[in-house]
Amino acid sequence: MCDTAIICVDDEMPILKVLKEQLQRCFGNKYIYEVAQSAEEAWVVIDELEEEDIKILAIVSDWLMPNVKGDVFLTQVHKRFPEIVTVMLTGQADEAAIERARQQANLYACLHKPWTEEQLQQIISTALNQ
Repeated sequence: MCDTAIICVDDEMPILKVLKEQLQRCFGNKYIYEVAQSAEEAWVVIDELEEEDIKILAIVSDWLMPNVKGDVFLTQVHKRFPEIVTVMLTGQADEAAIERARQQANLYACLHKPWTEEQLQQIISTALNQ
């Protein structure tokens, strides 16, 4: 069984479905792929993976979500798990939010909607091979 994971967070299930499918096509069964529809749900997933001793390598999070925006969530993740690669997915994040995420969440990349499977693969591959 695989002991490393990538988590995708977006409040829109169709986007999560596409992200997961693209990651699976790109990386096969090399990783576990988890999805969450909110920052709160993502923390549940993170805690469950941690309990199972599964290392989270990367989190791809939407910016515009109810309750907790992506830059705030990724900053919280970075404070608790500085080794996790953070990628923000956005159709409408302002430059200030992206810059905040760069400064406070060590944002690796910002992927703009609509993205291509090649962009996603390149960002994740590069980030995980550093």
